[in-house]
Amino acid sequence: MVSLRQLFLQHQAQTSDFPLMIEVEKAEGIYMYGSEGQRYIDLISGIGVSNVGHRHPKVIRAIHDQLDKYMHLMVYGEFVQAPQVQLAHALSETLPKRLNNTYLLNSGAEAVEGALKLAKRYTGRTELISCYNAYHGSTQGALSMNGSESFKNAFRPLLPDVRHIRYNSIEDLEQITERTAAVLIETVQGEAGVRTPENDYLRRLRERCHQTGTLLILDEIQCGFGRTGTFWAFEQFGIEPDILVCAKGMGGGMPIGAFIAPQEIMAAFKTDPILGHCSTFGGHPVSCAASLATLQVIQEEHLLEGVAQKAALIKELLVHPRIKQIRNQGLMMAAEFESFEVLKAVIDQAILNGVLTDWFLFCDNSMRIAPPLTITEEQIREACQIILTSIEEAVA
Repeated sequence: MVSLRQLFLQHQAQTSDFPLMIEVEKAEGIYMYGSEGQRYIDLISGIGVSNVGHRHPKVIRAIHDQLDKYMHLMVYGEFVQAPQVQLAHALSETLPKRLNNTYLLNSGAEAVEGALKLAKRYTGRTELISCYNAYHGSTQGALSMNGSESFKNAFRPLLPDVRHIRYNSIEDLEQITERTAAVLIETVQGEAGVRTPENDYLRRLRERCHQTGTLLILDEIQCGFGRTGTFWAFEQFGIEPDILVCAKGMGGGMPIGAFIAPQEIMAAFKTDPILGHCSTFGGHPVSCAASLATLQVIQEEHLLEGVAQKAALIKELLVHPRIKQIRNQGLMMAAEFESFEVLKAVIDQAILNGVLTDWFLFCDNSMRIAPPLTITEEQIREACQIILTSIEEAVA
């Protein structure tokens, strides 16, 4: 009989020549369970997705309740569907009053695409700016905004009139001009290895966008929904975006994304032409129900309050000569090793020992650590001890 692993390799499109090949039968909380009873601590939350853990009971209940009512009914924006409306309202309650209009989609890349279109349509400008080492998705427009040439060159030509600046460079802000429709920037850079704003950078960026009439789009696909210790990471830096992009952790494990803007900006999609942005499955009722439940879990279980303490404990425990530095913004963390070769050996050994970690696309000598916000102190201690043991075994 052909195994699932064989069918996976034969019929499912692959994205590398070395997939992890972990066969998961069940996941719950911070744990995943393999087909032969193996238990893995998921220390990366499905790459920033399972902020409330796998299969949180309140999220599962919300999914079941919505399944009993209806699933897809109509393309996005035509019918008044309670899960969409309630989620959009709940999101607005977490945000500054100006950010009051949500366009719901299926993923972060789709949300980026919609935000870029909206900025060009609203401003009437064509130039778009993002940062070097930024990651915004893999679709054509989102890929154009990514800041790594090695990921883009094989797919050119991409969007024209795209410029890149250095994250945290005040000098480079002068490249934002009256030609610029939008600056798209991660509030905290993810795939660059968790790089945080320094020297009042975001406030200076916000001022420059005001001066030039440029829209500021903050990408909080990885750092939003509580990951950094506030519901939105930008709350920690004293600024507000014109457009906010989110996904990943907002779905509680279901696929969903969104871009959020003031109503007067979002209205640009309604005329010349009408249906300026369309999505068949955007705001799927089941995903919206799961997202609303996720938002409520974060608030009702006070998950934000424990983020800083849990991050501090991880930094306290993960002390080893091979770990050169730990960077973090809340539970968005990067542990830096001397090289990719050393890190990869540690990651592989940690998987064998029951902890799943990862590296970053544009910082392959740093270990990604982004556990569910629900992780306990006891679970943190266990996971960190396994990592330290794995370092010793890998480099022995």
